[in-house]
Amino acid sequence: MIEAKNITKRYGDKIAVNDLSFRVEPGRVTGFLGPNGAGKSTTMRLLLGLGRPDSGEATINGVAYRDLAQPMRVVGALLEARAVHTGRSAYDHLLCLAQTQGLSRRRVEEVIEQVGLGSVARKRAGGFSLGMGQRLGIAAALLGNPSALLLDEPVNGLDPEGILWIRGLMKSLAAEGCAVFVSSHLMNEMAVTADHLIVIGRGQLVADCSTEEFIERSTEQSVLVKTPDREKLSALLKAEGATVVEVGGDLNVVGLEAPRIAELAVADGLVLHELSTSRGSLEDAFMELTKDAVEYDAVVPATGGAK
Repeated sequence: MIEAKNITKRYGDKIAVNDLSFRVEPGRVTGFLGPNGAGKSTTMRLLLGLGRPDSGEATINGVAYRDLAQPMRVVGALLEARAVHTGRSAYDHLLCLAQTQGLSRRRVEEVIEQVGLGSVARKRAGGFSLGMGQRLGIAAALLGNPSALLLDEPVNGLDPEGILWIRGLMKSLAAEGCAVFVSSHLMNEMAVTADHLIVIGRGQLVADCSTEEFIERSTEQSVLVKTPDREKLSALLKAEGATVVEVGGDLNVVGLEAPRIAELAVADGLVLHELSTSRGSLEDAFMELTKDAVEYDAVVPATGGAK
């Protein structure tokens, strides 16, 4: 289990992480979300002993990272995939890491095959593409067969096949009991990968809940209505207090559930061709919940181009 207990980290006058507490439980993929400048990278560095909190405690399986005798056997990490000696081959890079932890050459060969680098294992890492470098970083994280994983933007640079692969890998490791903690800006990917979410803004906890609960509590449910009696039904639904907007010849209804819409239509003899309920996306929920915690707020230019 990965745990932050009331951790605070300051850099001069700036508070990067502010009294932050959460747990990353074994057996599930936990997504770590937040706007730029929210404190995600600082938090991960504190968990991995790359910085010390000014107060609070960061632990892996109840132990501070600096006190782990063989840390790669307990926690695997990917913070910067390109942090590799460019003159070394992928194999030699992993072998060097393995030897510091008492791991065998066979384990090096296993992770090379696991991440799909078998054909380039003896080539210098400096010539790797972004996606290949990312796979090498993931291989290093997996090397010690750890019970916890911290991955910062693991899909960065991967092609569609690679994204499907890392998604499946994280899910399978979680199913085997691993605590997987993954930071990403790709909301669509997190929506289909993460079972649970930790969301922070300006160094403070914004949400700690399941992905489904996060979306439900932060977005409105709407009902798409297809009917040839748009005007009559729209007036009827508005009289019931619903918000009705015509979209492409259909009605988008907020404030009434589909069964009640059907009841009202049938009672008035109106025809319905379709009723479909939907809810906003993870991206919609994220934008809504973190709108007051954005560190860097860009100005969107007006349309029309330069004169």
